[in-house]
Formats: sequence, structure tokens, C-alpha cells
Amino acid sequence: MTSPQHLSPISPLPDAEAQCLALADLIRPDLTPETALVGIFSGGAWIAERLVQLLGLPEEAGMIDISFYRDDFAEKGLHPQVRPTQIPFDVNDRRLILVDDVLYTGRTTRAALNELFDYGRPASIHLAVLADRGCRELPVAPNYCVWNLELPRSTGLILSRGDDGHLFWELEDHA
Repeated sequence: MTSPQHLSPISPLPDAEAQCLALADLIRPDLTPETALVGIFSGGAWIAERLVQLLGLPEEAGMIDISFYRDDFAEKGLHPQVRPTQIPFDVNDRRLILVDDVLYTGRTTRAALNELFDYGRPASIHLAVLADRGCRELPVAPNYCVWNLELPRSTGLILSRGDDGHLFWELEDHA
């Protein structure tokens, strides 16, 4: 299911909008009437909204904020932009696709899974991401991914959304 595109960090950053189209194409063959999307705030939520449109899904995507479920909550504290989780459907026995922008250590995914199970017991949960940058600390892997890359730990890969709603990538130096 994963169709990676290997690019070096020196290459121009890919078009995030085109990546959303490619991600929709990867997901489409596996859709069932029970499939629902849940995006992780904020980048994953933006992608999930876009995928609902591209896939023509009848239900809006659920949105979760994993701030309280992070294992580093005590160290980092509350993120200043905490948003309420909104899941407008019953998750019990549903086939869910958890959507995030970047898969890195796996800790965000673990936190999202913990929160999802507070809402019920899905039939299955698959993971869809635009970018997988490796460096996993937990045994987590995407079911759907359009871009594999390696970056130094000191470089952040950030999905941003312009005022017009256009999604684009940025690199951020944490050194």
C-alpha cells in the first residue's frame, strides 16, 4: 500500500496539494461504506478534510487533539492551541483511517490511538500520512504514505496552510 517517493532534503519540497491527491489515490481502492477518517490537529486535520472532498465521502472527518495524551505532557505542558476533539460519528465497529501530516517517532500516533479508544472500539485503524521521516521510537508504520525522507533531528518538517487554504511544506531549523 505504501508508495514512497525518496527525495533528499536538498531537493525542492514537494507540492503538498499533489501529495493529497496521491494519498487519496492510494486510499480509494480500500474504501468501504464503514470507512471514516480522523485527522490529528492540525496538519492531519487539514489533510483529512481534503481527503473527504477528494474521496467524495458522505461523512465529515473526525478531528482529534492529542495534547492531553502525549507522554511528554508533563515536560512540555499544554500546547497554546488546544482544540476540542470532534468525532461526529460512532467509532464502534468502524474502519477508521487515522490521518497525520508527518510520521516521525510514532509518539503522536500512539497518543491518537489512546484517545480514539476512549471513544469506542473501532473494527480497525489504518494510518495515512503525507510524509514519513523515519527515526521511529515506537513500532508504528503507515498503511498509506506518499513521501519517505530522512532529515537531521535538528530539522523540523512542517505542513502549513495559507490564508487561501493551500497546503505547503516548510523546513524549520531547531538547532
